[in-house]
Amino acid sequence: MPTQPSDAKLTGLFLDMLAAEQGAGSNTLDAYRRDLTDFSEFLDRVGHTFADAETQVLRDYLADLDTRGFKSTSVARRLSALRHLYRFLLNERIRADDPAAILSGPKRGRGLPKVLSIADVDRMLRRAKELSEAEDASPSKRLRALRLYCLLEVLYATGLRVSELVALPRSAAKRDARMIVVRGKGNKERLVPLNQASRQAMADYLAATDAAKTEKKNSVAASKWLFPSFGESGHLTRQHFARDLKELAIASGLQARLVSPHVLRHAFASHLLHNGADLRIVQTLLGHTDISTTQIYTHVVEERLKSLVRDLHPLAEK
Repeated sequence: MPTQPSDAKLTGLFLDMLAAEQGAGSNTLDAYRRDLTDFSEFLDRVGHTFADAETQVLRDYLADLDTRGFKSTSVARRLSALRHLYRFLLNERIRADDPAAILSGPKRGRGLPKVLSIADVDRMLRRAKELSEAEDASPSKRLRALRLYCLLEVLYATGLRVSELVALPRSAAKRDARMIVVRGKGNKERLVPLNQASRQAMADYLAATDAAKTEKKNSVAASKWLFPSFGESGHLTRQHFARDLKELAIASGLQARLVSPHVLRHAFASHLLHNGADLRIVQTLLGHTDISTTQIYTHVVEERLKSLVRDLHPLAEK
């Protein structure tokens, strides 16, 4: 009887398939790798592998996650990873069955996204602007403040994913550019409009980086990235931006735990819908493949419709 490939080998083949056939990005692949490594370690403890684990063993793993205090959303994500893995193993004839097919996930309601109010976002924008214009700031501190203000303006104007934002090329800030091309999940491109405030913020930031390049021969300033860094990726990391954003939140009088790049992406979508934007348009701007992903914002639409009926219907109580 031929020896079955190891769990590590099967994980590698599975991730290669996701990248090649589904265009999965590095963040998605890293998440699957972590989930499947954890599952493999559990199987090793109970004397099984991907190739021979039965449905009950998978149920035991989900129960183990619950015992370890995983939230229902995390358990559901792990179950999704198992379903994808075993569908792949079945299609590749590594297994003759799919032990994950009949598993049911934890019951969970889809939580509403945390959203900042328009006033909260305005406070952060004003504070970031003030810091970027501080006359007593050193050149390096002012450059960092201009970068943060630019990041904030562009994020709120476009609703980009943080990974898309920090990896914008320098060419995105072309003079008079009213649209930028964004490469999102699955390497798919979409056009996203810019407003005047974000274009001006990018122009001011680029002017400052060019000045730094002239004065200090700064190699980072000559990078192809709009937000360059000395790190391995060559551009600002998501984690660095998230830290800067939380510091700005505190400086603006907001609770740091309520603010993140993703929360600002939610604010972009929610504020658009609140002001009458079509859900399909917001779906396109966010880069969602499936409208069901965008429908987490339908509570905003519902509230707006209630307000319209309450305020405009001739029989509504005044």
